[in-house]
Amino acid sequence: MQVSSLNEVKIYSLSAGRSLPEWLSDRKKRALQKKDVDIRRRIELIQDFEMPTISTKIKVSRDGQYIMAVGTYKPRVRCFDTYQLSQKFERCLDSEVVTFEILSDDYSKIVFLQCGRFVEFHSQHGHYYKTRIPKFGRDFSYHYPSCDLYFVGASSEVYRLNLEQGRFLNSLQTEASESNACDINPVHFLFAMGTAEGKVECWDPRTRNRVGLLDCALSSVTADTEIEGLPSISALKFDGALNMAVGTSTGQVLLYDLRSSNPLIVKDHHYGLPIKSIQFQHQLDLIISADSRIIKMWNKYTGKIFTSMEPEHDINDVCLYPNSGMLMTANEAPKMNIYYIPVLGPAPKWCSFLDNLTEELEENPESTVYDDYKFVTRKDLENLGLAHLIGSSLLRAYMHGFFMDIRLYHKAKMMANPFAYEEYRREKIRQKIEETRAQRVQLKKLPKVNKELALKLIEEEGEEQQFSKKRKQKNLPSLLKDDRFKVMFENPDFQVDEQSEEFRLLNPLVSKISEKRKRKLKILEELEAQGQEEEEEPEGKASDAESSESSDDEKGWVEEVRKQRKLLRQEEKLKRQERLKEDQQTLLKPQFFEIKEGEEFRSFKDSAKKQKLMKKTLEDRLKLEEKLGTLNVSDTTVGSKQATFKLKKSEQQRKQQEAEKRHRQERKTLRRSASHLKSRRGRGRLFH
Repeated sequence: MQVSSLNEVKIYSLSAGRSLPEWLSDRKKRALQKKDVDIRRRIELIQDFEMPTISTKIKVSRDGQYIMAVGTYKPRVRCFDTYQLSQKFERCLDSEVVTFEILSDDYSKIVFLQCGRFVEFHSQHGHYYKTRIPKFGRDFSYHYPSCDLYFVGASSEVYRLNLEQGRFLNSLQTEASESNACDINPVHFLFAMGTAEGKVECWDPRTRNRVGLLDCALSSVTADTEIEGLPSISALKFDGALNMAVGTSTGQVLLYDLRSSNPLIVKDHHYGLPIKSIQFQHQLDLIISADSRIIKMWNKYTGKIFTSMEPEHDINDVCLYPNSGMLMTANEAPKMNIYYIPVLGPAPKWCSFLDNLTEELEENPESTVYDDYKFVTRKDLENLGLAHLIGSSLLRAYMHGFFMDIRLYHKAKMMANPFAYEEYRREKIRQKIEETRAQRVQLKKLPKVNKELALKLIEEEGEEQQFSKKRKQKNLPSLLKDDRFKVMFENPDFQVDEQSEEFRLLNPLVSKISEKRKRKLKILEELEAQGQEEEEEPEGKASDAESSESSDDEKGWVEEVRKQRKLLRQEEKLKRQERLKEDQQTLLKPQFFEIKEGEEFRSFKDSAKKQKLMKKTLEDRLKLEEKLGTLNVSDTTVGSKQATFKLKKSEQQRKQQEAEKRHRQERKTLRRSASHLKSRRGRGRLFH
């Protein structure tokens, strides 16, 4: 088991190491394990987890018990049972598989899309049915509510095969000449397909109409990307109801929100290879995208790289085991790789021992595999006289060179170069001479923008180099050579304004220091104009004069600060006078504002009173409210305090209460007058 680390993320390769041939007897296998340390340390997680030549696709069933992979040669499918950690069955096919889908929770229903336009159905016992589609297919998706298979390929049509009725339905007519990838959203079942023109068409399966179109080819081209030709869509994957990731043939991954036509983020693999697989990891909000060379894991919100993996062989497909940190790949090699990344999640329940194993390895860290080896190129071997060892067991081929034992390398170097001490002595003398030369004024090309700042940085770097050599410390990287600050010395918008107030306050001695730099700049410009090759000391003051000048600068820094402050005050006075003149010239006109219905006009005095009241303590506020009558504090029989509050009423509530009182009084008067009239009428009848 090999361990690699990138960005402090440990990746355990569980399929690393040599695999033993099947025809070896158990006795010979045990003998090899005793002799070879690599064979003894290897972990065979699933027995015979490989293909005869290459593997093209790999998937996990929904119940997590079965891992299915297809490959060649001959074309075949292999099913591995994770509960038994071994192969369950193997079935050979008539032609190579482009892609396949597991329709059931286990391996009982499988659909294969093959190269010869064939669609083959397998059940639990084996081959069930075989049919053909009109054009060569490249991808397909299964629509669960209607039991429809959607096939895309070398045609403008999307073929629909209904598995319930057992017949082809009317195909969807698209604007694309060809389609490469498709997917169906698991939430609202929107069907999306990626075309060869770099567009994504979205269709509603209920109405069979197109509901959206995204131009991903135009959005994938940014200022940093360099592409050759029109990018086409090579991978497509939905995440939830609203997010969709699209991979292009030029190596970009675009993350979309379905409510917007612009991508949220564009991630470039910088290899120019087609994206082959896109997976989502929800626990850490990661996107796992892979081309044939590298697997990258990055944050879907920021685009920051989490970690990456570069297998030895080209990648054909990537499968993330659900709810775990296990990753499997199908490669251009017989062995299928298995990686375990503990940061992504725990190990699956059928190999839970991996958690204990990785914890023990972290507690007892060992030296990496390459500490005892030296990487050498073919040219280095020729210089050492070891070119005849190429092909032997002493050299292990890797990338553009070889790994060899570090002890053998040191012995060969001593034999090939016995005068290594003389070379070391000459190198030390040359370094001493360069240190003395560094004290001279050197002719250096300065940038067009911020020349004084660049000269200051060069001087500071020289001082830091001398200091670090004395203290035997590492030199810090130069800002002039850093790409992140490159624009500051190229774009005129980043020119430092020395007349600004901030610059003058932060740099009280900037005038004298800038004068020195300006002198140096003039000298350097004169040397550049003359085109002198030899660097000589410029004519000027002696070193004693310079030292006395620096001491005067240190003594007079207070005077310089005072001068700067006086100048700033004078400038502020001039600005105030100009503003007063402008105010006198302008005529102020009264402005009227309309108050809406139901709102009250509150003066500024009320707000000031409220602010003063809020600043007071709780005790002072309670005393004030007692005086106003809104608070009543009394003692209870138990000995505690009891406080009753009266809420302050707004002006609107008061007006409403007054209106209600008037209305009540009016009603009372009306009732009295009515009763008085009735009594008078009754008396009149009696008299009659």
